[in-house]
Amino acid sequence: MDIDVRINGESVTFNVENPHRFNVSDVMEAIVSFGNKFGVNLSPYELDRLIPKMIRGVAGCEAGCPSDAMGVARRGFGGFRIEYVEGGILQAAQDLENGASLEVKIFPDFD
Repeated sequence: MDIDVRINGESVTFNVENPHRFNVSDVMEAIVSFGNKFGVNLSPYELDRLIPKMIRGVAGCEAGCPSDAMGVARRGFGGFRIEYVEGGILQAAQDLENGASLEVKIFPDFD
């Protein structure tokens, strides 16, 4: 499973070996550092809560999406616009301070 974080068209990707044992703090440190590169403080956006929720929604989609990806998209999260993209992908987007835009995509592992 992969997490792709995009700010203003530039992205960073993280691989999640085991979605059931995901260490959010390590990834969050890298994501916050990535945001700082653009002068954006990502801490108030609760990505540390959003990303695990999206991972749980996508885990299992490899075999026809028995997980709850569509439910995650329906319920939403904070100010994020969450969409289910064909193939079990979840995408969350939000406008940030200074006119920046943030997009997070979670891709299931199709091995």
